[in-house]
Amino acid sequence: MEPVPLPALSRRILIGAPLLAAAAYVLPVCAENVGKKPDGVVELYTSQGCGSCPPADAILKQLATEGKVVALAFHVDYWDYRGWTDNLALPENTDRQNAYRTALGLNGIYTPQVIINGREHVNGQDGQKIRRRISEMRDTGTGLTVPVSIDKTAPDRLLIDIGAGQATKNPVRVLLAYFNRETIVAIPDGENVGRKVNYSNSVRAMETVGMWDGNAQQIEIPLSEIASKKATGCAVLLQEMLGEGKPGPIIGASIMAAKS
Repeated sequence: MEPVPLPALSRRILIGAPLLAAAAYVLPVCAENVGKKPDGVVELYTSQGCGSCPPADAILKQLATEGKVVALAFHVDYWDYRGWTDNLALPENTDRQNAYRTALGLNGIYTPQVIINGREHVNGQDGQKIRRRISEMRDTGTGLTVPVSIDKTAPDRLLIDIGAGQATKNPVRVLLAYFNRETIVAIPDGENVGRKVNYSNSVRAMETVGMWDGNAQQIEIPLSEIASKKATGCAVLLQEMLGEGKPGPIIGASIMAAKS
C-alpha cells in the first residue's frame, strides 16, 4: 500500500508529549496573542549591572506593550562582576549576542544593544531609530515576510502555524523563546543601586523546535514545555542560520503571553 501523503504544502509535527500535571500549571499561559502579524523583531541585550540600560529597558517595555513587534529582552552576564549579579542573565544569551557580533562583523558587544530582525544593531537607547528601522525594513521587504502564528488550540497545547514562502539559500530554524512577561527587580548594588526596574519579556530559554524549507507547516507544542521553563510567554522566530551556526535574518515571528 502506498503511504498517504500529507496535504500539499502542509506538514504537521508534534513536539514532545503533554504532561497533564505540568500542563495544568500553565493553563493561563499564552492565552493572549499580542503580535500575530508583527512589524518586526526587537532583541534587547541588557543587564541589571549596566547603568545605561534602564532607558533601553523602558523602550522595550513600551514596544512590548504596544504589541506591534516581537520584543524580547536577553539579559547577559558579563557585567556581573561590577557588584551585582543579574538574576535574569543567562550565559546562552551572551552566546547569542556574541554570535550576532560575528555574523554582523562587529568589533565587540555592548549593552544596551538592540538587534532588529537579526539584520542590524542599534543602540538600545535610541528608540526613534529603532522604530524607524523597523518601519523601513517592513516597507522594503527586509522585514518579516513569512506568515507565522501561534495559538492555544487545546487546554494542553499550542499550535505554531507557518505559511509557505520563498525558500532561502540558508537553513531556517524554527526557534521557540520562553520568557517572563514582567519581572520587577530591586537592585541593591552595582551601577543601578537603589533602582527598582520593571523588566519585560525576559528570555529564560530558547530552543529549536523545527526547520522550515519554504513549505507551509504546523508544529504542536505541549503547554507542559512552557511550564517546565517556568515561563509566562513564548515567541516563535523563523531565523536563517549562516555558516558556523551564526544567526541570520529573521523572516517570520509571532508572540503570545499570559493575560495581564
